[in-house]
Amino acid sequence: MKNIDIRKLPTAPPKGTDKSVSKGHLVSLRQELSELQNVFYADGRFGLLIILQGMDASGKDGVCRHVMSAMNPMGVQVTSFKKPTEAELQHDFLYRIYPHFPAKSRIRVFNRSYYEDILVPTVEGLYGKERINDRYKLINTIERHLQVNNIHVLKFFLHLSREEQAERIAERKTIQHKKWKYDHADNISDEKWDHFQETYSQLFNDCDNTPWHIIPADRRWYRNEQVAIILRDHLKGLGLEYPG
Repeated sequence: MKNIDIRKLPTAPPKGTDKSVSKGHLVSLRQELSELQNVFYADGRFGLLIILQGMDASGKDGVCRHVMSAMNPMGVQVTSFKKPTEAELQHDFLYRIYPHFPAKSRIRVFNRSYYEDILVPTVEGLYGKERINDRYKLINTIERHLQVNNIHVLKFFLHLSREEQAERIAERKTIQHKKWKYDHADNISDEKWDHFQETYSQLFNDCDNTPWHIIPADRRWYRNEQVAIILRDHLKGLGLEYPG
């Protein structure tokens, strides 16, 4: 995909989308995913890396809970990447990522990923353009390397509106069972919001050797259904077989 500007893309479901139908569909999709993962594991030819990116409160944890949990945890692992530690910063930016790429038969979910090492330094102005561009090239190279070695990569951006984010962050401040999620860093300025949107758009245009799936995320039920559909269709398209 080229010339993407996510500020022009919808964050809400298409008009007329029925919530109850979508939620019912997710139930059947979860059953399909459970069955497909069994074959994926037994087939043994492929690994799958799923990358979840999005602004704070866009629902990365929710996708893991409602979609990925349909599959056997013996073959699926979720890894979250927070701010690099001082020890990690002594190495190249991909150093902390390498041990977590999936093996054959396994599915690995990155809740945030190496793309944070482009997004944050760009928005915060930590590095010059040449260093950032070098990271773009390295990411493209490593994703191509994974694909050549039968490790497929599915990349999702959960596209949330500023208004919906504000509501969800307000919930984190006031609803008891959500308070643990709140972080002062969630309250980003309008200027930084715009800069993140611009940087994500650049990311989608410059790191698209494996395509991005931009998912409207203002409604949790629609977001979960759409991720599940894409994951289901990808697994079905692999021509998986039980051995023997």
